[in-house]
Amino acid sequence: MDSTPSPSSSSSSPFDLVSSALERNLPRGGAGAVAGPADVQGDRTTRQGVPDNPAEGRQDQILGAVGLDRDLRITRCNLDTPVFAGLDAGAGSPFVDLLPPGDVPTVTRRLRQVLETGEAHVARIQRLRRGDGSELVVSMSILPAAGPQEGLTVSLIAMATRLHLYAAETAIGTSLDIGETAQSLAQSLLAWGDVAAVDLDYAVWSGEGITGQGQGRIRLRRAALVPDRAWPEGYVTPGDDLPSDASRLLAQAVRRDDAPQAIVIPDREAVERVFGNPQVTRALVPGDRSAGVACIPLVLDGAPPVVLGVAEVWRRADRPFRDSELFDLQELVARTAHHVDLARQHQREHTQVLALQRRLLPRTGGDTIEIASVYQPATPDSAGVGGDWVNSFPLPDGRTALVVGDVVGHGLGAAATMGQLSMEARALLSAGLAPDEVLEHLDETVTQLDDAESGLAAGYSALGSTCCIALYDPVSHQVALSSAGHLPPVLVSPDGHASPLAVRPHPGLGAEFALREPFGVHTFGTPPGSLLALYTDGLVEDPAMSIDEGIGRLVDAVSVVHPWDALQQAARRVVSALAPARQRDDVTLLLARMIGYRKGDTMTWRLPARDDAPARARARVSALLRQWRTADDTLDNVLLLVSELVTNAVRFAAGPITVRVIRAGDGLLCEVGDTGNGRPRLSRGGLLDEGGRGLHIVHRLTTRWGVRWTDTGKVVWAEVAK
Repeated sequence: MDSTPSPSSSSSSPFDLVSSALERNLPRGGAGAVAGPADVQGDRTTRQGVPDNPAEGRQDQILGAVGLDRDLRITRCNLDTPVFAGLDAGAGSPFVDLLPPGDVPTVTRRLRQVLETGEAHVARIQRLRRGDGSELVVSMSILPAAGPQEGLTVSLIAMATRLHLYAAETAIGTSLDIGETAQSLAQSLLAWGDVAAVDLDYAVWSGEGITGQGQGRIRLRRAALVPDRAWPEGYVTPGDDLPSDASRLLAQAVRRDDAPQAIVIPDREAVERVFGNPQVTRALVPGDRSAGVACIPLVLDGAPPVVLGVAEVWRRADRPFRDSELFDLQELVARTAHHVDLARQHQREHTQVLALQRRLLPRTGGDTIEIASVYQPATPDSAGVGGDWVNSFPLPDGRTALVVGDVVGHGLGAAATMGQLSMEARALLSAGLAPDEVLEHLDETVTQLDDAESGLAAGYSALGSTCCIALYDPVSHQVALSSAGHLPPVLVSPDGHASPLAVRPHPGLGAEFALREPFGVHTFGTPPGSLLALYTDGLVEDPAMSIDEGIGRLVDAVSVVHPWDALQQAARRVVSALAPARQRDDVTLLLARMIGYRKGDTMTWRLPARDDAPARARARVSALLRQWRTADDTLDNVLLLVSELVTNAVRFAAGPITVRVIRAGDGLLCEVGDTGNGRPRLSRGGLLDEGGRGLHIVHRLTTRWGVRWTDTGKVVWAEVAK
């Protein structure tokens, strides 16, 4: 079955490279010459005595190569070693004729994919059919030819039992996704049968803790099934729960005498007799021919041992399982059970961290701002859910805080730091601190978390984490923003012009004391209809382009979001356009559409700090509230409140006084600003005490009140219900 490579083939083509590994030269014939049907027949007659596993005695001759054209027909082959005897690889015949019928769709799809993408498909376990009906297990790699029109080279390595066990264990341990781990195990088990399935205890599938083998745990879920084909109606496929009777029977079967052990049901009659239920038989038996099954428990060693699930290998009744095959199956499953448990633990951690991430996501906006957010976690088989976090919340004084951060690292360590920083930022912002002051506190927190005792000794460091804080004032229609090493937000004006904000770069949180820089505050206008996009680097980073190009793609994507678009749908469109379905880092996007207060819902006055200021403030506020048709009792409360706040400002502060009244939803918000830096505090004194009497009145009249700090002093705000 030798052939000659075509003249157009390069000496370094994949086919020639594989053939040279056989340490022999191919005969040179006409271009594209291959062995004809007569040669194949000759091979079949001279090699009738094919051993059960010929590769065991010929480990140095288990490699072969097959060349295919773009129609997936064989052009030439190099399968001269005895292990490949009986394979009908004739010139011009379809390569899929070498496959079991059930494997044809999957392998054809892989072949076409390599043709289209030029990316090799390496080392997958595959069965090939011999002319006498027996099967050969190989490791098959699909390689693109040197030229785009030259087709493919299929490399085949016959799998000796020991080699297959080693290759299977190596392949199964490469993913931390529990579904992919189970699928890899099922792919490896297919070498011993026609159909392989892995059914896991539901607690394992969902990542729950496994501490023992309870008698009531009989719920199994199908985690993997091979080959990929159309299955009859009623058959259990991945993601489906097995019928309760089947779960109970399998659980009992693999725990006979209270010890996990493999069982074999040899034929369909025995299967039907064991299950005793046509529905269960229809759910578990893959077809008429595949009637015998070997069930091998996935056991986690311990005292007592814990059964994670059951691996099932089905094959024809005329091919009974030999004792040596059962031993190999048990060895493979035993070697890989711990990989399933590692994937379960990773799934559990992934679920816990993801729940924390979801908890921090913004719930809703308000009357003055519309908010939408998308969080897309890293794929489960990556290093774990990252430390990206995003939050938005209304502040008591009517402003809205928008916060996004990216904590270094992945997993529970990053999640714990993320939760601590997020809650600390919210508390400090609610207390009235400016965004740059909040970042100063977060900077110190990261430094303390990373000290030798609590940080580095635990194997985790949060140094270099980033954060961006934006405070939106719906009255002035301005945003005050501070950033600690975070990527610049993108602002879209009402006319559709979009650009990243020119935010001063910063090294991030936790920098060495000598390298620390003050956090600046960037203030910019956001007229009603403006759109602000805050995000983490997972959305714009791509190995194929620079970070500036990634930000440019984001700018283009958000610039086409129209003011009448549903904001949540627009956020999903932006993420799907920029971020791949599977990524190694978390993706976070927060879109905020500024609405603000209408001009007629706010009024501001500046008064000199004189003794007549309280009376002047009462007169102006009274006229405004009557214009707003405020109820008399509410009007009286507001006038008394404004009088007390202005009196305190005149008495304890200096400079001009600012009075502002806002009509917001179901209440009125009153603000009095001054140039003083003292913090008003509610003392334990009573109403008759001279000191602090005004604040007690404020406390009794309002639903809530507080203080926020400005560059020139402070603002005392108070909310009154209508």
